[in-house]
Amino acid sequence: MTIQDLGISVDTLWLLLAAALVFFMQPGFALCEAGFTRRKNTANILFKNFVDFMFGSVLFWFVGFGFMYGSDNGFMGMPNFGDLSFYHNAAGLPTEAELIFQTVFCATSATIVSGAMAERTKFSMYCVYSFFISLLIYPIEGHWSWGGGFLNAADGNFMATVFGTSFHDFAGSAVVHSVGGVLAFIGAIVLGPRLGKYTKDGKSRAIPGHSLAMAALGVFILWMGWFGFNPGSTQAIAGEAARVSASHVFLTTNLAAVAGGLATMFFTWIKYGKPSFSLTLNGILAGLVGITAGCDAVSPAGALIIGAICGIVLPISVTFIDTKLHIDDPVGASSVHGVCGILGTILTGFFSLSEGVLYGHGFAFLGAQCFGIVVIDLWTAVCGIILFMTIKKTVGLRVDKRIEEEGLDIYEHGESCYTA
Repeated sequence: MTIQDLGISVDTLWLLLAAALVFFMQPGFALCEAGFTRRKNTANILFKNFVDFMFGSVLFWFVGFGFMYGSDNGFMGMPNFGDLSFYHNAAGLPTEAELIFQTVFCATSATIVSGAMAERTKFSMYCVYSFFISLLIYPIEGHWSWGGGFLNAADGNFMATVFGTSFHDFAGSAVVHSVGGVLAFIGAIVLGPRLGKYTKDGKSRAIPGHSLAMAALGVFILWMGWFGFNPGSTQAIAGEAARVSASHVFLTTNLAAVAGGLATMFFTWIKYGKPSFSLTLNGILAGLVGITAGCDAVSPAGALIIGAICGIVLPISVTFIDTKLHIDDPVGASSVHGVCGILGTILTGFFSLSEGVLYGHGFAFLGAQCFGIVVIDLWTAVCGIILFMTIKKTVGLRVDKRIEEEGLDIYEHGESCYTA
């Protein structure tokens, strides 16, 4: 075995290990969402997280991988119909390793939506929109930045002419999290609030989840999984430069998570007189989401600031969406993934060591970041509106009142997560 072969083997192992960690985020999402919702819907919540990965794995292998990485034009690739021969990893890594790594990212984007639409969505219709997210919505916009699409600055294209640089989203603040967050936001609007969430005079009523312990375990698992999500996106660990890069991303990821949690804890402590545990859990996730775009490009201090900003914005956003917009998002997915995904993408334009505004590099890169997040989320919003409204106006998106009142577990699945 040559030194080059050994390096490729090590990098392949690193990529597969990272994919396993990102896959482990699925139970993290499942426990977090189930804990923040009521026990009568627990089996339904857990089931939907399995569905996301099952649909995502088949659809992304069969056509989504081609849409995302197939060479056709700046907008989208061509469906591959299960044939992986079109793809060649520049570093010589096996195509199957790249496919499984990108598959777990696709499943993550789809999973985000389930929490915002929890406790009142038909399971059959959840399967339908999860299908289309994995089939079309995620792979096409993913092509724009990760698959060689128009958000990359190539000779003579729009990004090169106007901004002189490419849109940068290292591990998916925009491509994965903002897409899931925007779809969650649109879905919650179309679906409407849970029964009893808002009084006749417009006041919001708290509907507590049944297990903060379960939600906390979910957040710990997600935090751990993020060490595959961000550092794994280096796709290399062999060699000094790769080791330094992966280690740097590991550090910035953790610092942002810590800063997000601390910022939310102190913000709620000052605002409400007591530190909110549930909001702090989401504050940790907010910091993680925010750093994901620029985890490779910012300093450790920059990561702390980005995480802290997201941690402060998170409770403000949750309150605004709930009490002012009257949009019922049981787990705060719209704020954690949507708002903080957008915010983290834009903040990369300020804090990037090589191109950021705060380091004297002008506003071109910031403009590229703003343009990229706008087109990605505009695409997502339009697709989401068409998808959810079509379902609502044809077969119906929401369960009947009696089913919602008594719980989706028994009526939708014929079994309950809790028997006593």
